[in-house]
Amino acid sequence: MKKPISATIDETLIKWIDKKLKDSTAYRNKSHLIEIALQNMKKDEK
Repeated sequence: MKKPISATIDETLIKWIDKKLKDSTAYRNKSHLIEIALQNMKKDEK
């Protein structure tokens, strides 16, 4: 089950996220992009 969270993110990262969303069909929205990024970070820890 997914739960909503809130995060304060640097403006430059938000601009980068917006650019990624505009230039790609890989992500549905900001939440999806952030979730994928966190999953990748988790994988890299192993």
